[in-house]
Amino acid sequence: MRLLVIQNDPTSHISLLGDHLVSAGADLVTVTPHHGMDLPTTPDGFDGAVVLGGPQHAHNDADYPAFAPICDLLGAFHDQGKPLLGLCLGGQLLARTFGARVRVNDEFEYGFLPIDITSEGTRDPLLSDLNPRQHIMQWHEDTFALPQNATRLMTGATTANQAFRYGDTAYGFQCHFEITPAHATMWIEDFNHVILKKLGEVEGSKAVNRARAEFKLHIAAANDFCRVVATRWADLVKARRQARAA
Repeated sequence: MRLLVIQNDPTSHISLLGDHLVSAGADLVTVTPHHGMDLPTTPDGFDGAVVLGGPQHAHNDADYPAFAPICDLLGAFHDQGKPLLGLCLGGQLLARTFGARVRVNDEFEYGFLPIDITSEGTRDPLLSDLNPRQHIMQWHEDTFALPQNATRLMTGATTANQAFRYGDTAYGFQCHFEITPAHATMWIEDFNHVILKKLGEVEGSKAVNRARAEFKLHIAAANDFCRVVATRWADLVKARRQARAA
């Protein structure tokens, strides 16, 4: 099982998700298209693709010209029935690939905020039988609309579209369920100046302190969510690979 990993930013790597995919038998091939590494021109040789997060806006082709070819490549994966998994910016790029609008959200989300699995999500192969309320790391300014005929799988109080499935094989998530405890700690402690600059000293300090408390309460369950979803998505990749070979 060979998977393409599209990494949009050096600080947003595949982290715990990668560990679980490797344990499931995946060979991960990571490319950094905004930092000098070329994208593959086709999905040939890959069984699926993971698209990671980053601080960019998914509609900003002027500053990030790799976005258009990324979306073209994701569309080609989908056309071949090869599973896709997008996280945060990656989820937004998947929504864009399938014709949905990505815009600046009305609310800035940061921390281990509550998100709920929808009734459709409870019947989804990746999310069935999981706790209906999850607390998973968020850090994003943008949000995506649902592509036409997509299924909303998770929702939240300030961002309605937290996860979707398009067809049977493409999954976009707004949250960062991929991060290890060390990765989450780095974001909260080493990058808190970004939050202070965005929200101001007083509100920024409140947000960082809240995220620290939420981390202690929810990181273990969030990491378990990652394990389950990663394993089930890997099973989907394997099943699709076997179907193509039959």
